[in-house]
Amino acid sequence: MTEASRPRWFTDTDDNHSQWYVDRFRTLAAEGADLEGEARFVDAMAERGARILDAGCGPGRLAGALARRGHTVVGLDADPVLVEAARADHPGPQFDVVDLSQLTVADVGGSPVDLAVSAGNVMVFLAPGTERTVLANLCAVVRPGGRLVLGFRRDDHYPFERYDADLAELAEAGVARVEHRFSTWHLDPFEDDSDFAVTVLRVG
Repeated sequence: MTEASRPRWFTDTDDNHSQWYVDRFRTLAAEGADLEGEARFVDAMAERGARILDAGCGPGRLAGALARRGHTVVGLDADPVLVEAARADHPGPQFDVVDLSQLTVADVGGSPVDLAVSAGNVMVFLAPGTERTVLANLCAVVRPGGRLVLGFRRDDHYPFERYDADLAELAEAGVARVEHRFSTWHLDPFEDDSDFAVTVLRVG
């Protein structure tokens, strides 16, 4: 893997960033912080016992929360440090090291999931130029009629304008269409100047 093809998670952060991230969320959990807002959002859209992909799962807090709600969850992340922490802290989901630009249905158990979610600003930490590919890959591992949920901040690395152009291409090709967009995981309305976007796509 060349430097240009590596996710920004590795190239734009220092060597200790992954462990800092793990420690940060372990501390927040120990302090009793509410870390399950994304899980409540996703759970409300899923049938009981749904198969769910947490794409860019980090240290596993979202995947773990969804598993505790009775779903079958696969958590994938390109960072082995985060995946190791997820396995240690959140037994239940299946966690594996996978680059989302290389994602296939084999990575989610060989058959499409009911819903995929990518939270935690994953889209702005991808390798430059792979965002459109990742969107298509995520749609390809969701069953027709299922949903893809993406939440990330406004960022020059992947501006909302380019994001919307990529989503328009997916819609034109009949891959997925936007159903909803919010500015938070608590369903606050999205405005033109919102700093965060939670987008719900219907696949197929």
